Amino acid sequence: MSTSSALRDLQRDLENKANDLSKLQKDIAKNHQVRKKYTIQLGENELVLKELDLLNEDANVYKLIGPVLVKQDLAEANANVRKRIDYISAELYRIQSLQAGKAKA
Repeated sequence: MSTSSALRDLQRDLENKANDLSKLQKDIAKNHQVRKKYTIQLGENELVLKELDLLNEDANVYKLIGPVLVKQDLAEANANVRKRIDYISAELYRIQSLQAGKAKA
């Protein structure tokens, strides 16, 4: 009797561990997709920043808002791109920290 009860407990424990592993794998896959998206966005924004740095101060810069191009000041465009780069970099760092924490668990 105690052997069958021990086997049931062992099987239940094994199923719980398998479920935990499955959840962890899903979280890792989700974080990987998000990290990939942010990495691509970071590269695109760095290219935009390089292009903006090549422009003269009196150059016309336009921002796409919906279906409309709106004229924007070069300094404002530069500041916006830098803020986006800072935000994306912070998100990438946060995701890497999450992944490192889950890898230790």
